[in-house]
Amino acid sequence: MKQNEHQQVARFYDEVYYRDAKQISPPSYHLVRLANRLGIKPEQKILDVACGVGNWMEIAASKGATISGIDISERAIDICRQRLPEGEFHVGPAETLPFSDRQFDLITCLGSLEHFLDQPGALKEMVRVAKPDAKLLILVPNAGFLTYRLQLYSGTHQQAVRETIRSLEEWRGMFDQAGLEIVDRWKDLHVLNRSWIVRPPWYLIPLRFAQALALAIWPLDWQYQVYHHCALNKNTGNCIEQ
Repeated sequence: MKQNEHQQVARFYDEVYYRDAKQISPPSYHLVRLANRLGIKPEQKILDVACGVGNWMEIAASKGATISGIDISERAIDICRQRLPEGEFHVGPAETLPFSDRQFDLITCLGSLEHFLDQPGALKEMVRVAKPDAKLLILVPNAGFLTYRLQLYSGTHQQAVRETIRSLEEWRGMFDQAGLEIVDRWKDLHVLNRSWIVRPPWYLIPLRFAQALALAIWPLDWQYQVYHHCALNKNTGNCIEQ
């Protein structure tokens, strides 16, 4: 049953979500800032789970990191392979990562976990391939998002296949069950840029401008997407070493 469901999800991303995706995309300045915040260094081994067309991996590679990625969309991975021939990319679901244990210094999953069919299973796979001292950075939506609670926002286009929006405490519980502990959390403020605000349809520009300002001053509990910087908890690290 899961295999059939994954095939349906793959078709959506190949035929709808990434249908018009291109190899070249404009610079993502918020991703550059993210790489600087994480302190990415040359020769670090980084895995991006649900890597899409490789925007984040391109930034990581520019810092000298050794990059790997996996995505359920064959179209997205084809673009990654053309764009970043030095990387290792695989087509498949996040619940079965094609990597050996304890490989990666940094594992990222940015705005994707909420779309996976088996979210706890995917987290356990990330833990399995992480080095004991690895960082894991997971970006997920927050059910406490003020606009969502006021029913002014219902979710992303990917609801067509699956989208689970949980509270920050519910996400914390899931991470804890997977053997992760949260080291830090911060707001996703990628909307604080001109290209996101000033774009068609033009009549929405004032609304987008107001939203960008609101996200900058709202407390974390009201944010839509929140970064979770995690580490393997001590017990998990000991189990991995054994």
